[in-house]
Amino acid sequence: YHEHLCIEDTGEPSLLRFMCAELTRGYFLEHNEAKYMERREKVYTCMRVPKELEKLMLFGFFLCLDAFLYVFTLLPLRTLLALLRLLTVPCCGLGSSRFLQPAQVCDLLKGLIMVLCCSMMHYIDYAMMYHLIRGQSIIKLYIIYNMLEVADRLFSSFGQDILDALYWTATEPKSRKRAHIGVIPHFIMAVFYVFLHAILIMVQASTLNVAFNSHNKSLLTIMMSNNFVEIKGSVFKKFEKNNLFQMSNSDIKERFTNYALLLIVCLRNMEQFSWNPDHLWVLLPDAFMVVTSEVTVDIVKHAFITKFNDITADVYREYKASLAFELVSSRQQNAYTDYSDSVARRMGFIPLPLAVLMSAYVRQKLIFSHFFFYFSSLTISLCISPSSFLSLAPLYLNHSFTAPPTLTEDTAWDHTHLGFFSPPVPFMQITVKCK
Repeated sequence: YHEHLCIEDTGEPSLLRFMCAELTRGYFLEHNEAKYMERREKVYTCMRVPKELEKLMLFGFFLCLDAFLYVFTLLPLRTLLALLRLLTVPCCGLGSSRFLQPAQVCDLLKGLIMVLCCSMMHYIDYAMMYHLIRGQSIIKLYIIYNMLEVADRLFSSFGQDILDALYWTATEPKSRKRAHIGVIPHFIMAVFYVFLHAILIMVQASTLNVAFNSHNKSLLTIMMSNNFVEIKGSVFKKFEKNNLFQMSNSDIKERFTNYALLLIVCLRNMEQFSWNPDHLWVLLPDAFMVVTSEVTVDIVKHAFITKFNDITADVYREYKASLAFELVSSRQQNAYTDYSDSVARRMGFIPLPLAVLMSAYVRQKLIFSHFFFYFSSLTISLCISPSSFLSLAPLYLNHSFTAPPTLTEDTAWDHTHLGFFSPPVPFMQITVKCK
């Protein structure tokens, strides 16, 4: 009866005729097959992004860890070798145009900066800073923490420029015309920068420690919710592959710094409770919440950025291969920069301030563990760097290249604002020369 009404085209429109047409109306998805296949691929891309992103994050995290441990392990040994050469070359009367090689001069400057800044950190009272921050209101602490994050990016962006200016001023060929203010003023600026950046990280750690020790955990909740603001400020912007690479490097640096701050907070709390293992189980849920929120925000942010900008998940493999290529290049004989400096320029992570803060804390609170920390760091660093990264880096490159890649001569580092460091050349523009 209803079919008869729907087929019959006589009579005026009625509600029954309209309902019958709507209930029996059909459509064919295959008429727009390309559109639906594209939508399905976007869903698959969003599902693949977390896996590929975390692979990149893990590789970048260990790059930062290796650069951080390098300050405690190989840098002191290289500094001692530079001092030994500086003392023995004049006595032996070896004919040379310069006593030290450029790399040895840079190592010596880094060692002096570490010693001076650690000595200056001895006069900073962490307990007084903690109680001063704890006496502030929650809203004020939230504003302070946001200001510290912005200041950390500004310091990271300008700090590497200060250090690079010092290294070049100290190693610049003397035959050139003097166009700088001298090594000593550059050295004073570098020491001043590293010291201020270490103080900044200490204030960040103190604020996070106050959030952990607050009774209602409201400050910790507000600080974690601040991570989700990144989604609003990022996903609706236009991103190219090069811009996404910059953001990925910044996220790697941010995640490593947050883990380091969590480590400092846990060590401070455990030291206050006489290293009672039971108190560790009290800290772990809060630390897990912070880590989970950070990972969740990164995954959601990158998933929707790739979706809105039509970027495939395979781009993260290219980013990882680019980092591996830089790692391999920094180990060559004709490398133009130190490995730790290349990580700083790429990701915005400068290990010296964090190393100064960690050294000051270890020296003040963990006298016995200081030696254990040094030798364990030496073991971990030596295991991670040659055996792990140098063996994995060629594998990553082989998945992206059919022949060893070489960069063009116009490759140059370009710094951008707020700690986002752009690569020498977008990874897709790297010239591959087949032998």
